[in-house]
Amino acid sequence: MNLPAMATTCFVTGNEFVEDERVVSHLVRQASDGEIVRLDVKEESEPEFETPGRVVCRWTHPFKPKLLQENPERDLKLTAETLFLTLADPNAELSPDDSRLVQFLALMLERKRMIKPRGRTADGAKDIYEHRGSKTRCEVPVGELNPAFFIAVQEQLSVLVGSPDEASEGASVSESTDGNANSAPVSAVEPRTD
Repeated sequence: MNLPAMATTCFVTGNEFVEDERVVSHLVRQASDGEIVRLDVKEESEPEFETPGRVVCRWTHPFKPKLLQENPERDLKLTAETLFLTLADPNAELSPDDSRLVQFLALMLERKRMIKPRGRTADGAKDIYEHRGSKTRCEVPVGELNPAFFIAVQEQLSVLVGSPDEASEGASVSESTDGNANSAPVSAVEPRTD
């Protein structure tokens, strides 16, 4: 999957963006073909925006044409790292749902040592991370890592990688074809009767 660069025109109106105009970017799984696409819309045109599928996340940021001219053929590989850097950009404004996704990505990338924790902001509301490759610093909202947090993040991630229902259907098919349909799950522990 690729995360395309920001469009130069509004998805709704077709009008060109102007420098520093507020743009709302949506990462969407299209209902028609299941492809992940980025759709950019002028902030004032967002009420007319009709999503062609399930929204993974959305963020608001100013349009910067110079970023588009650096390397116009370049598509970023859609990885946890590129998604994190896009959403954690200091100019991006996130919804609470998307803040949760950024928190999860930060946790994952910290574990992979792709970002390093550098403390908290003075007000204690955000954790500061430094990206290992680019040395850029990102601020991520502090959140409580409880079961509700992980369930909500799982729902967002399922849009990217497929729903949990599809995965469980695949597991039951493989279980019935390997001849071990009656075997206990790996996580099950039977009590000893010594």
